[in-house]
Amino acid sequence: MTDLLHTLPNFPTKLYTNLIPSLERKLITTTDLLTLEPLEIARRAQLPLLDVRRLTRHVLATLQSQLGVLSEERVLREYEGHLDITDTSSLSRNGSAIVTKWSVISTLDPILDSALSGGIPTGYITEVTGERFSSLFSLHFDVVLTKHRLSGAGKTQFLLSLLITAQLPPPYGLSRPTVYISTEHPLPTPRLTQILRTHTQLSSLTPLQKPSLSRIFSIQTPDLESQDHILAYQVPVLLARHNAGLIVIDSIAANYRAERSSTSSSGAALGLRTSQLLKLGHQLRSLAREHDCAIVVSNQVADRFAPTSPSPPQTRQTSASPPHFLSSSPHGSSQGMQSLDAAIMPPPPPSNPLPQPYQSLSIYPPLTLDHQQNFFTGWSSGPPPRLHHEQTPQSASQRSVQNQNSKTPALGLVWTNQIACRIALVKKRNLGFGGEGSSSTGDGERLWKRYMKIAFASWGPGTGSMGKGIEFEIWGGGVRSLVMKPEGEE
Repeated sequence: MTDLLHTLPNFPTKLYTNLIPSLERKLITTTDLLTLEPLEIARRAQLPLLDVRRLTRHVLATLQSQLGVLSEERVLREYEGHLDITDTSSLSRNGSAIVTKWSVISTLDPILDSALSGGIPTGYITEVTGERFSSLFSLHFDVVLTKHRLSGAGKTQFLLSLLITAQLPPPYGLSRPTVYISTEHPLPTPRLTQILRTHTQLSSLTPLQKPSLSRIFSIQTPDLESQDHILAYQVPVLLARHNAGLIVIDSIAANYRAERSSTSSSGAALGLRTSQLLKLGHQLRSLAREHDCAIVVSNQVADRFAPTSPSPPQTRQTSASPPHFLSSSPHGSSQGMQSLDAAIMPPPPPSNPLPQPYQSLSIYPPLTLDHQQNFFTGWSSGPPPRLHHEQTPQSASQRSVQNQNSKTPALGLVWTNQIACRIALVKKRNLGFGGEGSSSTGDGERLWKRYMKIAFASWGPGTGSMGKGIEFEIWGGGVRSLVMKPEGEE
């Protein structure tokens, strides 16, 4: 800690005389206070965790005040001596106060907004997951529409629309700038220009009211280390200086997948990955809560492999009565055939099966993750439950197609617990056009269909993982539902 006064000459070290000697003995520097977790510092120096956390927050706040992010009055009020734990104003808000402060970002489509219970709200982490594009996406706006059939589910198109609508005044937006953090490709500015020019509601605005590309801050994070540094230090400063209302991360899983190695499946590697995801979720939730901004991330998916039919349970033979297929007795032949018939006969059905509407989901036991993920991933392993009189036998080909279409969002259950909403964008081949497996290259909007599902949302009911969801399409003006099309637009 000998470099603390060199870095911050006016830092009040007298407030922490009980901590600094132990930190100096363990050679903990100011850089360590800013980069390491307080728990790790407290463990190394054998100091109380709350005191170390107060010191690190005081050092960080003093640095931010020198950069002009925080005022001197706020630093003194929050960090001089001890934290003020008597201020409970943020916990005493009633329901009407929360509703009054409720701010959302619209998709400019009434059907999609209704499914989202109004739009994308501030103060939460929202995930948009779906398949990636299958070919290079052209950035020239005149050929964008012709390559829709080669693109993925539409995650980036959905996020680009939010970058624009967040700049609109309420009730459609927040009248605030936006931030685009990319982990894979740069910001597609030609596509944003096309959305502004094509969408009728946006093109009819005056130049002062119209969203601008200059109010979109673009950041690229080529690896996981730079991503952690930018989210921890640069993004908070940007939000405080420019009052950005939306942070888009496209995509959240790319850098984690790039860091995978042959030893990533070991227990230590999985534990490290879990701690990284918990830290990331805490950082994003803190940014969303402290700056009242919406955080929307895109996520990749992986194929889910499941058996087409449940395997029958295996019965264990006891040593007291083993099957005798051959015997030396005169009746050995008949006894052997009876034992063989009993061995190859299928076991009787369970005495207490699942209810009839949920037998289509009983590939796995009900309390396992493989079964429960049908309800929060956005993809179900079977068809939606039906009433008893609606049950129809499912063919093997239908089960095979269903299993092939099932996906699982990346980063697992740990990341799922960090988000407040999951929007699943599903892209399916239109089997009614040209027959099943048709290779026709006619109208791309007819060959492929896209659906939006709200797997879960903490502020609304959502659509669930069952069923198709809301059909939508990608057009020159962004994303819109197919339930209601404006007249004169194709």
